[in-house]
Amino acid sequence: MKLKIIVILFWAIVLSLTLGAAEEHPNIVLIISDDQHWGDYGFMGHSVLKTPCLDRLAEQGLLFTRGYVPASLCCPSLASLITGQYPHQHRITSNDPPLPAGMKKSEFYKSQAYHNGRNVMIEQMKKAPALPKLLAKQGYLSMQTGKWWLGDYSSGGFTHGMTKGGRHGDEGLNIGRDTMQPIIDFLDLAAKEKKPFFLWYAPMLPHAPHDPPEQLLNNYKNKTPSIHQAKYWGNVERFDETCGQLLNELERRGLNEKTIVVYVCDNGWIQNQDSPRFAPKSKQSQYDGGLRTPIIVRWTGHIIPNRDDTHPVLSLDIVPTLLKLVGLEKDAPQPGINLLDSNTVEARNAVFGECFTHDFVDLLQPEKNLRFRWMIEDGWKLIIPQPDEKTGIELYYLPDDPNETKNLAESQQQRIELMLPKLNSFYNPQKP
Repeated sequence: MKLKIIVILFWAIVLSLTLGAAEEHPNIVLIISDDQHWGDYGFMGHSVLKTPCLDRLAEQGLLFTRGYVPASLCCPSLASLITGQYPHQHRITSNDPPLPAGMKKSEFYKSQAYHNGRNVMIEQMKKAPALPKLLAKQGYLSMQTGKWWLGDYSSGGFTHGMTKGGRHGDEGLNIGRDTMQPIIDFLDLAAKEKKPFFLWYAPMLPHAPHDPPEQLLNNYKNKTPSIHQAKYWGNVERFDETCGQLLNELERRGLNEKTIVVYVCDNGWIQNQDSPRFAPKSKQSQYDGGLRTPIIVRWTGHIIPNRDDTHPVLSLDIVPTLLKLVGLEKDAPQPGINLLDSNTVEARNAVFGECFTHDFVDLLQPEKNLRFRWMIEDGWKLIIPQPDEKTGIELYYLPDDPNETKNLAESQQQRIELMLPKLNSFYNPQKP
């Protein structure tokens, strides 16, 4: 009888431990840089820039060097990142509501028209399948820091956050630039409550103003004749240092094997050599300078480090990848794939995207805001403009022309005829 009791107790303990282990979910940290060119990293081969912290993350994780965001503009790109949906699906295609004719931007931001338009955008986010809402089903605490365009942090389903409702982040924009303390406090809270956490770390870096500390600026002053380039590079290294602070804090707390870390950029940037502004073919454009980004997924002890320089992937793939890792199913139409499924990554034939106006033309009809559709297949990139754009069809072969300088549309009509039906199947609105 005693032996039987001991056996029963033994299996009860085993069952309890098994169930406990099954209920443990990995933490998630999503690092998002802001306005950074896809090649501006040490691990991407930059000959000048120093990014040792992100270099280390890339070595430790699954790195896709040919990642893309669907749209090269902050607000829609971030909305797509957190929902796993294209802008035409979640309908947040642009940064700002429609600008009334004759009204100056400075007046518009204080107007009722702006306030009303913003409310429509925020309601769209509230309806969308945002990642924090989905993770809440597994008991996750979630924290928003940095860039956030769509009202109070709670509109995205975050349980905690810094942004109170300002246009692109208000108090949240202090993270990384002035302090990391809100993140420390959140990690303490999650530990105290013994709950898994999701952290959105999206500092306004290296985004303008390019005002790096003097010691970082000095690293680049003598490496370029443009002070604007040196300041941008200094801000890239500044961002990298903050990533190091965050990653070191996870390591100090013994969380590396319990935490998935993902890295991506919201959109690209090419520095204008003569001003603080961005150069053509970068931010807001239909070119790789605005759309391409490396994507890293690290989970120490669980994901085998590897570098993929071949297959194009999308920021939309991040949500389904994370849902799979925490044992959740997709909750809405989310076209991305699981980046850890190598067979699916290899089998994907093409990736697609879309670029819209900076300001909405229409808050409810995405097609009225559309400027370009694009796709990449077998190294070929096809760009189809809307009729009112002043450019024609563009076709580039990226392996030989990564900066998209040689438009091959005229000499490759047959290839365009093969690709265009696939692009139309992805998204083919009839613009009024």
